[in-house]
Amino acid sequence: MRSHKLAAQRACCSLLVLGALFAQNAGMAQQPTDTQRWLEHAPLAPDFRVAKTRKAFEKQRAEVRATLWQLLGKLPPRPKMPKVKTLSRDDKGTYWLERFEFNNGAGATVPGVLLLPKKVSGKAPAILWNHWHGGQYHLGKTALMESNYTPAASGPTLAERGYVVLSIDSYCFGERNGRGADGLKGGAGEWSAAKFNLWVGRTLWGMIVRDDLMALDYLCSRPEVDARRIGVTGISMGATRTWWLMALDDRPKAAVVVCCLTRYRDLIESQMLKAHGIYYFVPGMLNHFDSEAVVACIAPRAFLSLAGADDSGSPVPGIRKIESAAGSAWRLYEKNNNFRSVIYPAVGHVYTPEMWQEMLGWFDSRLALERSAKKKK
Repeated sequence: MRSHKLAAQRACCSLLVLGALFAQNAGMAQQPTDTQRWLEHAPLAPDFRVAKTRKAFEKQRAEVRATLWQLLGKLPPRPKMPKVKTLSRDDKGTYWLERFEFNNGAGATVPGVLLLPKKVSGKAPAILWNHWHGGQYHLGKTALMESNYTPAASGPTLAERGYVVLSIDSYCFGERNGRGADGLKGGAGEWSAAKFNLWVGRTLWGMIVRDDLMALDYLCSRPEVDARRIGVTGISMGATRTWWLMALDDRPKAAVVVCCLTRYRDLIESQMLKAHGIYYFVPGMLNHFDSEAVVACIAPRAFLSLAGADDSGSPVPGIRKIESAAGSAWRLYEKNNNFRSVIYPAVGHVYTPEMWQEMLGWFDSRLALERSAKKKK
C-alpha cells in the first residue's frame, strides 16, 4: 500500500515538473523577438491599398512615383538622351553585336552591349536585360552571353528569336568593378559606393536605376527598335531593377522578374536582411509603403513574376501579399491576365528551365499582342 502511495506521489511530482517546464517553454515561445520589438517601435506605414476607382488610382500612382523619386535621393538630372559612343560592331552570324559606352552625367562611364537580329525586317521588339548580382562583380553585362545563372545564353537566344537586346554594366560590376570613389573592387567597392552616395544625399540604388533608365532612353532611340514593343527582364538584382524601372517609366510594355519579388517587411520578419546587398536598401521606404506600392505602379502593363518557394530572399508570405494588394490595380483596368505570379515548390534562388520557357512565352505573346494592337489602330 505504501509503495502505491509513493508511486502516486512521484507521478504527481513528475507531472508538476513537466507542467512547470511546459509553462516555462510556452512563456519563452511567446516572448517577442528583437526583430518584432524593433518593428513594433518603428514608424511603419499602414499596409498599402490600391484606390477603388481607376481615376483615383492614377492619382495615387502619381503620388507613389513622386515619393519613390524623393526616396531615391537627390539624383543628378538625367540627360534627355545619352551621348553614346559605339566602340565595335561584330558579325555573330544571326545577329550583330555592338559594344558601346555613354557618360551618365554623374562622373561615370557606362559600358554596354547591343544585339541586333538580322532576320527582322522593319522595326523589331526589344528587351532591356538587367544582369544579376550573385557576388559576380566581374561579370555584369557579359553574363548576357553566358549560361551561368540562366539555362541558356540570354542575349543570343533572344536575338535569334527576333529581339533587339541591350544590357549595361551596373555600378560596381563588369568594366565598372573597381571604378568607384576609392578604386576598391567587389563588395568593398559596393559598400564604398553606397556610403559615398548617402553622404551626397542620394542612394546607390537610385543611381543604378538612373543608369537603367538611360539605357532605356538609348534603346528607344535606336532606329531598329519598335519603341512600343519593349520588354524588361532579369533575375535576382536584375529582377528588382526590372520592377523598379517598370514602376517609374511607362515605356516598357512587358516585364518578367525571376527570383526577386520581395516584400520588405516580410524580409525583415523572416530575419533575412542578409539575403540582399547594401545596394538594395532605400532609406525611409517603409515610412511610406512597402514594395506592393511599387509593383502596383506597373499596372495595367504585362507583368510576370517567377519565384521559388524555398528562396529565402523573397519570402512566400510577402509575395502573396504583393499579389493580393498590387493585383487589384490590374483588375481596375480589367487586365487581370496581364498580372501573373508563379511560385514553384521546392525551388530556391535559381532560374529553372521551366521559368526560362515561361519568360520566352510571355515576351513572345505580350510583345506580339502590342504589335497586333498597333496594326488595328
